[in-house]
Amino acid sequence: MSEEELKRPVVLAVDDSSDMLALIEKALAMDYEVLTAPDAGSGIEKAFGEPRPDLILLDVDMPDVNGFEVCRALKDEPLTASIPVIFLTASSETTTQVEALQLGAVDYINKTGTNASVLKARVGNHLALIAQKAELERLVQARTAELERTRTELIKRLARVMEMHESQAVGNRVLRLGHYAKLIAQAAGARPEMAEMMQTAAPLHDIGKLGVPAEILRKAEKLSVPDWERVKRHPELGAEIIGEHEDPLLKLARQLALTHHENYDGTGYPKGLKGDAIPWGGRVMAIVDTFEAMTTTQFYRDALPVVRAAGEIERAAGIRFDPKLVEAFKKALPVMQKVLEKYSDSLGDMINLDFAPKPAGAPQASAIAAAAAAAPVPARPAAPAATARPRISAAELAKAAAARKKQ
Repeated sequence: MSEEELKRPVVLAVDDSSDMLALIEKALAMDYEVLTAPDAGSGIEKAFGEPRPDLILLDVDMPDVNGFEVCRALKDEPLTASIPVIFLTASSETTTQVEALQLGAVDYINKTGTNASVLKARVGNHLALIAQKAELERLVQARTAELERTRTELIKRLARVMEMHESQAVGNRVLRLGHYAKLIAQAAGARPEMAEMMQTAAPLHDIGKLGVPAEILRKAEKLSVPDWERVKRHPELGAEIIGEHEDPLLKLARQLALTHHENYDGTGYPKGLKGDAIPWGGRVMAIVDTFEAMTTTQFYRDALPVVRAAGEIERAAGIRFDPKLVEAFKKALPVMQKVLEKYSDSLGDMINLDFAPKPAGAPQASAIAAAAAAAPVPARPAAPAATARPRISAAELAKAAAARKKQ
């Protein structure tokens, strides 16, 4: 058996009656590790100490600080809030029992007439429920993680299919796009969960190219007007392939596919969105895809140096790209360069699909693909609203206990 399996549950008993503590210890010591505390302050100290209790037996009627105040203090502290509390009392008042349960106690044991066998059975039942809940949570977490891995892998495989349709050469583009999207999102101040979703969804932004004939995608010469019109349909085709979903990741992926060719100045397609009307993720992905296209080998040229590619992106701020996100790109660039070095490859006949005519004087950025996300720039999570403090805090109780020891 593992060390975890051999570890006995820890029960903390807090009661000012030495006889009650002795009874609890005698009843439970055979099956559990029992900690005892004769007052509220020392009980608080042991609740925060090691080994951390799995369950607390708490007397209601203690001098100076009663059990209700101790329970409030424990429930107010993140480290102890989840520890189940069973109240012990000689009172049979219904109001006392109700107050105990309203404070978050899982049970209420009347000392009068309760023998060791009943106490042991009640404690055993609650610890069994705790163990069952923990196991269910573990299984749910494991299953959720497995589903996330499967979904992420399916997205990668689908993006790889798109690459093979577009080109005979398949490299590490999927990995690079994901890392670039995450790094720029982080540099822009996005929440960690949004940055992770950008990494996962980014490779699907061009999935609509599956609806464009491969012979068009692989043409080295300038496209005819009809062919160019077919290429311009791929954002809407991509959104149709992904479909509409409530799932945040798939919703983001659809928006990336639909808006990844919108330009900040409103000259992009398919909708001609301008500025903040382009979803935030789309503005991020515009920079990601441009950097990827310029720094990897194309059919008609070698990869551009990173410095030159970065310069092209900077000069396109306010034209193709959100100026604020260009600043985030500049912050992320050193790490993006390391990603490029780690996952470098020669993409052989990958074709630059930015065939749109360039206006005079406009920066020449290779293959643009702007990604899109659900909403404006994700803000960092707001600090949680302050909860009402208990009448006496855990820290105050611990200080009181320490003061008594010195007397």
